[in-house]
Amino acid sequence: MSGEKTLSFTRYIRREPAQGCGVMTMDATENQYRDLVECQQDFLVKFSLEGRLLFVNSAYSEALGRPREELVGSVFMPVNDERYADVVATQMTKLFRPPFSCIVEQWIQTRHGMRCISWSARSLLDADRNVREIVAAGRDVTPVKNEQKAIRKRDEELMLVLESGSPMYYSHTTDHTMVYVSPRIRTLLGCRRGEGKRSWTDFLTDNPANAAGLERTLRAVSSGRREPPYRLEMTTGSGKRVWIEVNEIPVVKNGKTVAIAGSLEDVTEKMYVEEGAAEAEILFKGVRPKEPMSARSPFSAIWSIFSRDKAAAEEESSSPEAVNDR
Repeated sequence: MSGEKTLSFTRYIRREPAQGCGVMTMDATENQYRDLVECQQDFLVKFSLEGRLLFVNSAYSEALGRPREELVGSVFMPVNDERYADVVATQMTKLFRPPFSCIVEQWIQTRHGMRCISWSARSLLDADRNVREIVAAGRDVTPVKNEQKAIRKRDEELMLVLESGSPMYYSHTTDHTMVYVSPRIRTLLGCRRGEGKRSWTDFLTDNPANAAGLERTLRAVSSGRREPPYRLEMTTGSGKRVWIEVNEIPVVKNGKTVAIAGSLEDVTEKMYVEEGAAEAEILFKGVRPKEPMSARSPFSAIWSIFSRDKAAAEEESSSPEAVNDR
């Protein structure tokens, strides 16, 4: 602020008492701003285009356990890990083009150990809109990061439990778009990770049995009530046909179905066994004994075997060859 502007500002403030306001001098204003900055729990810094610190507040100095005089002039946000360095460098290029701001995270060593600081930085522009300095406010987000890490760990443990059983879980919207797909379902259908976010009806074959299954899903969506399990025939990415058994339940909020969640099992081999048993039943239907098996003695089958063996022996002993041998 130039000398004339300072005097003008001071004279303007000194006229306030005539209007019923208190007297405020430039020194008082600076003190108020200084108190405001120094009492902040968040970190406040200002650094040059070369990355050298020009100002740090008390919170930043106390957190690092270093005096302010030692920090001023040092390099701000030194990053040793190349992966983080690339991310930080990419984000900070936004400071030199509109909107001249960015948000970056930095893990730093403090008096309380490693802490994650989220920095919100903004450029200060000159009259020609060239960047002259950069100010940043940092907040300790370590508790949030630790909580997120704990949630990810619990999710991984839960996923391990879910993926260890035979059922494979999924959820889809009321218009059949997949929201969550078990990794084993993607493996079963031979689709890539990103392909799970599509309609599950895309995988159905032209088998007439699929119409009944689709009808049950539509009925569950409209009624909000659970339907009995059903089977579908689907085709994989390689063209292979598989049978699955579906057990699902509608997710209802405020009286309206918002999603369908369920599990499925691969019953392809089971279907082949059932089809083979049905064909065998048809094939041997005409040679079944008239007397029900349950009505016969448990020893009747054994007795019939010995009876056949005895009859065969008698027939052999009465044959002409047997007589001549005697």
